[in-house]
Amino acid sequence: MAIRYEANPPKIVEGIDRQESIEKFVDRVKRISKFCDAVHITENVLGFERVPPIEIGAILKKEIPELPITVSLRIRDKTEEEIIKFVEDSIENQFSGILILLGDPSQNSKPDSGNLPTKILQKLNSSNYNSKIDFYLSISNNPDFSKIQNKINSKPKGFMTQVIQNINQVENLKNNLKNFDIIPIILYPSLKNESSAKFLNLNLEEYSKNFEEFVNKVHQITGDVLITSPSDFTSLYEFLSKSKF
Repeated sequence: MAIRYEANPPKIVEGIDRQESIEKFVDRVKRISKFCDAVHITENVLGFERVPPIEIGAILKKEIPELPITVSLRIRDKTEEEIIKFVEDSIENQFSGILILLGDPSQNSKPDSGNLPTKILQKLNSSNYNSKIDFYLSISNNPDFSKIQNKINSKPKGFMTQVIQNINQVENLKNNLKNFDIIPIILYPSLKNESSAKFLNLNLEEYSKNFEEFVNKVHQITGDVLITSPSDFTSLYEFLSKSKF
């Protein structure tokens, strides 16, 4: 069973000790990695500057070399040269995969590069980088499949979804994208994550009462699940430590 944990690196904030924040973050991941199969490290969620996933991932690989790591690559504010460097660094650090996504607008007014995830993926594939690392694209939890042909044609290894709400969404994605890996993202239901749920227009009550059963059902369909808990590490840690995954 592949249960992944989504880890958001610490924000880079004036007045906060960067190294101390990194050490706390790495310690958390080391602890929770005992109860999950892999970790996905995000990049600049909502456009806020954070410690780069390459830097964090390299530290984790030294600390937990057997831990599979995937990372997000936001291309909105990167040049093609910077993107290539990110990919080559990911390969050098033996990460298992990269999620290529546009990303939210930068909070520090960095200019938009004009790059598109599908175009970037096509260029990476044409240079044979996909033989060295897996590439993923993001996908809606309820896509119009007639309008995503560009994503399909760019030939990712698979898709990481928007946060899913119910089993029907997962079945719909799996049935319509049979030749691709599907990694559904699930928001851990807790009081501290309610603000995230509201932002994403999710009804946590739909699956919160039988969350372990819900995760198991999703995994039976896709063989892969990514659990996110942006505001509540402690509750998710306790849940995973007691679950029978």
